Amino acid sequence: MPSHHYTPDNSTVHSEMARKTDVPSLYYGEPRKFDPTFRGPICNRSCTDLFCCVIFVIVILGYIALGTVAWLQGDPRKVIYPTDSYGQFCGQKGTPNAKKSTLFYFNILKCANPAVLINLQCPTTQMCVSKCPDKFSTYTDVQLQYQITAAPWDYYRQFCKPGFNNPTKPVAQVLRDEDCPSMIVPSRPFLQRCFPDFITLNGTLTVAKRTHFKDALDTARSVTELRDAANGITGLVDAKEVGMKIVEDYAASWNWILIGLVIALVVSLIFILLLRFTAGLLLWFTIIAVILVIAYGIWHCYLEFSLLRQQPRADVTIVDIGFQTDVMVYLQLSQTWLIFLVALGTIEASILIILIFLRRRVRVAIALLREGSKAVSYMMSTLFYPIITFLLLAVCSSYFAVTSVFLASSGDAIYKVMAAEPNCMYANKTCNPETFNKTNVSKECPGAQCTFAFYGGETPYHRYLFILQLSNLLIFLWLVNFTIALGQCTLAGAFASYYWARRKPQDIPPCPLFSSFSRAIRYHTGSLAFGALILAVVQMARIILEYLDSKLKGSNNVAARFVLCCLKCCFWCLERFVKFMNRNAYIMIAIYGKGFCMSARDAFCLLMRNVVRVAVLDRVTDFLLFLGKVLIAGSVGVIAFFFFTHKMPIFQEEVPTLHYYWVPLLTVIFGSYLIAHGFFSVYAMCVDTLFLCFCEDLERNDGSSEKPFLMSAGLHSILRKTDHH
Repeated sequence: MPSHHYTPDNSTVHSEMARKTDVPSLYYGEPRKFDPTFRGPICNRSCTDLFCCVIFVIVILGYIALGTVAWLQGDPRKVIYPTDSYGQFCGQKGTPNAKKSTLFYFNILKCANPAVLINLQCPTTQMCVSKCPDKFSTYTDVQLQYQITAAPWDYYRQFCKPGFNNPTKPVAQVLRDEDCPSMIVPSRPFLQRCFPDFITLNGTLTVAKRTHFKDALDTARSVTELRDAANGITGLVDAKEVGMKIVEDYAASWNWILIGLVIALVVSLIFILLLRFTAGLLLWFTIIAVILVIAYGIWHCYLEFSLLRQQPRADVTIVDIGFQTDVMVYLQLSQTWLIFLVALGTIEASILIILIFLRRRVRVAIALLREGSKAVSYMMSTLFYPIITFLLLAVCSSYFAVTSVFLASSGDAIYKVMAAEPNCMYANKTCNPETFNKTNVSKECPGAQCTFAFYGGETPYHRYLFILQLSNLLIFLWLVNFTIALGQCTLAGAFASYYWARRKPQDIPPCPLFSSFSRAIRYHTGSLAFGALILAVVQMARIILEYLDSKLKGSNNVAARFVLCCLKCCFWCLERFVKFMNRNAYIMIAIYGKGFCMSARDAFCLLMRNVVRVAVLDRVTDFLLFLGKVLIAGSVGVIAFFFFTHKMPIFQEEVPTLHYYWVPLLTVIFGSYLIAHGFFSVYAMCVDTLFLCFCEDLERNDGSSEKPFLMSAGLHSILRKTDHH
């Protein structure tokens, strides 16, 4: 069989030699010399970054130990189920609370923040009840009515402490001892907790059709106080209602969603197969199709905007109507279509500008993608490797989530003294509810109670739970980045073996994907872990900065927020740079089998010596692949839109009845994009690998019969176009 490598004529060789003399090697290292024994990834290898590999293995074993200890110490019920003031779970079988699954707060006005409620740290008595109150009443009213009829007391007492049945006890003593709540208001259960049932009447927030009321001490209260005490709960309740409808929509349309995702899978495969034979035609068709689709969207948005502007109350804005569960309400606003119009116009203009100023680069990138499609066609198994990456990421994410929950629920019930008087010396001191009545605390602090506070402990394990949670997060980020690095190195090794094969496909090694995966695991686990750790530390720093930023929101310290904003920007740029360098370092590791630091240095120098070509590869090819993903997701989305909106006469009877048609529609569009992204990420890795191999080939060889190029004639034409333009 004849060789398929490319040998240019003498003029081309001389031009290549002249080009190499212009390389700024003083700054970015010397180009590699010809090595007749070099065989690409198929070479003698040894373990790299062994120390980091050992550390990585030890950390994984420690992570398993941490998960085991958390599993033994933790109880997820402490996080999932609410706990009353006695440390008992609401709704737990085999307890007096078996039929009482909802938590009721005696004085919700003491809870100034919804997060306090969810974390069970509100300084008021909490009882498990079978249902939330559905009427407004005060203890004083019930006490007065008890002289006439016992019915109101029989209803009210179910929200008092178990066993309390003394409606004649003075009000002041009842409230001091917190035997009963001072008042009850209509509430609805959410997150297994009773929250006030806010209702808006004629634009006014009310509870039980009241805006003002008095508690048992005849103190004037307003519904605004209740709203402030449960700030954001109304939005959460609305979100719950929307969530229930969304779940119902998924239950009714899940089979059609799966069909849509299967269609996206088939379309993605067909698209990739067509790239093998009609790369140029297909990519130009993709570009033109995306431009035309966006143009149609601009025209449609302009028509809707013009029609709505002519209708009454056209100046109503999104802010004016606030949050609405019915998305169709927003589509009746001219401002919504104006936002769509501006967004689509900006996208269209950006695409046109890129095509006008980078049209030559686009042709070069298309040729590079055409070469990549050949490599993919010889190793079709690489297209399905993202499934392995997805499964590994799912395992890491599940383990992280479970460990986090068990860590958060570790510890024993801690009880503290809750004093009715502010000057009590025993306030917030740890106590034992079984022996509390025998102490002098009740005598010195009348009305004081020993109530459940939180779960914790005094052992070193419990004292360092926060540190363990941070360690859990850092190791999770490390494992996620290692999984991604393993996939990149595996694919790079497979595609590099294609490039450095002198005769294609005869010299491509058997099972190139499995061989590359084996090499990466056996020899380069330490190097991949090293690069993943660097990226994980940067991401951890970004998470901490985001946390600090959320804490500083609303703060008047402008200088601190400015510094924090600058740090966030810097670390975002650093993360992007580290990702870019890691990706290319993994490619060099797959080719040469060197350590991470040396591979990263070689990759950086090689890219800097070919910086013009990097500009072609890094943005233009990504742009073309992005357009392909948008086209696939958009085409499947259009089909799904016509189906779920009953605009396909053939399937009229098959379309399920939905609350929100956009729920399955957005699911299909987003899922289709992820499927296309999975396939195209393999393509992107193939192009990046071929590009670095291409640059290495240019530096090692000169195209003569003694040092022939291994690139194809198509790749060599890319060289000439890039150099000339």
